[in-house]
Amino acid sequence: MTDTSGVTADLAAFVSSLSDDDVPDDAHRLAERAILDTVGVTLAGAGADGGEIATATVDTGIGETTILGRDERAPLSDAVFANATAGHALDFDDVALAAMDGHPSVPMVAPLLAVGEREGATGRELLTAFVAGFEAQNYLSRPISPGHYEGGWHATATIGLFGAAAAVANLLGLSPERTLSIAASMPAGLKRNFGTTTKPIHAGQAARSGTTAALLAAEGATADSRAIDGDRGFFDLYRGDGEPDLERLPDLGERWALLEDGIDVKKYPCCYYTHAAIYAAIGLAEECDLGADEIDDVVVTASRGAADALAHDDPDTGLEAKFSMPYLIGSAIARRRVGLAAFDEEAIDESAVQTVRERVSLTVDEDLPYDSNAARVAVTTRDGETDERTRERPPGTHDDPLSDEELREKFRMCAERAPGSVAVDDALAALDDLRTVSDVGDVLESL
Repeated sequence: MTDTSGVTADLAAFVSSLSDDDVPDDAHRLAERAILDTVGVTLAGAGADGGEIATATVDTGIGETTILGRDERAPLSDAVFANATAGHALDFDDVALAAMDGHPSVPMVAPLLAVGEREGATGRELLTAFVAGFEAQNYLSRPISPGHYEGGWHATATIGLFGAAAAVANLLGLSPERTLSIAASMPAGLKRNFGTTTKPIHAGQAARSGTTAALLAAEGATADSRAIDGDRGFFDLYRGDGEPDLERLPDLGERWALLEDGIDVKKYPCCYYTHAAIYAAIGLAEECDLGADEIDDVVVTASRGAADALAHDDPDTGLEAKFSMPYLIGSAIARRRVGLAAFDEEAIDESAVQTVRERVSLTVDEDLPYDSNAARVAVTTRDGETDERTRERPPGTHDDPLSDEELREKFRMCAERAPGSVAVDDALAALDDLRTVSDVGDVLESL
């Protein structure tokens, strides 16, 4: 079925017509950085529990598609699932809270690399498709945010699915109307599963489902043209409290969400709601030369969104620790850092970290917007002195990005954890200049 007006038709027209020449140069560069960062965290995630579990469920005996960070290959759909799950396994992938309440790149990069490898796509074609998918996610999230996320849905999965579908449709020149309408029957992912290996599987499933929706459309599958904005369509069913606000739909191609709202790159491999607090706590610990035994009390004040997401005050596993404000502040003060090693199982019970963790409490500032990432950290020592620091935003935001060198260092750190051999310098050089790559398959050989 085809509609000549409405949300789906407008978005489909944008996705199908978007070409390399339409995309601003700055948007190309932001997409390039996002793909580089996502590939890096996927390499590290391939050896994490989520990545290992996902790969164990797919057929790696034969296949046309690269599994990043490993020597195996798999059929396209399986590789998309394994790679996207690995990309979210460490919760180190980028976020876009201003544009949508989720992680925008991880559901799209695995499908684009897989399909691009099969089709011999150029780097510029991949970047254009990425932009199409990012703008689609922003477009569809605005009418139902933040109620959608507050209602318990994991937007990386439910919104990210549409980003994957739109990106693949653009790359292959398919019918976005059908693709998006098919995709509307596929979203799933519950915030209740944060802190478990099911959370990264959300990203894998979104990537695979979005790819499948595009390929089904290519084979002639049909769907109702109002599956997104019609009665009991996606907006109605996934809106949370309140009515979908179609007045919030942006002007596609005039206001670029990628440029205006941007992508925030994670400095720490854990829930983004903790990053401002971690940064503030490290600063306080260094400035005041705080030791774990000197701490009497730490109060972190943050938003309701942070309180909703951070459900593990006393984590037992590395995955739970990523969603534990007390543990992360304990690591920030006791270790002066929160890196990948902080989530190794043997690191969780480190004495100094636990000494601080037991003294950390999280309170909610009701005046903050639900999804604010601001945090205030107040530390009281045993001699009764209190010092505090407030951070309005995490480090690495769109307005205060990690430098290119910081991004490269993050890539190298992640690549060192890949279970298979990676030609790090070759991969980094190609991904950092993806606009000049004539065949994406050549890049994947180094990964």
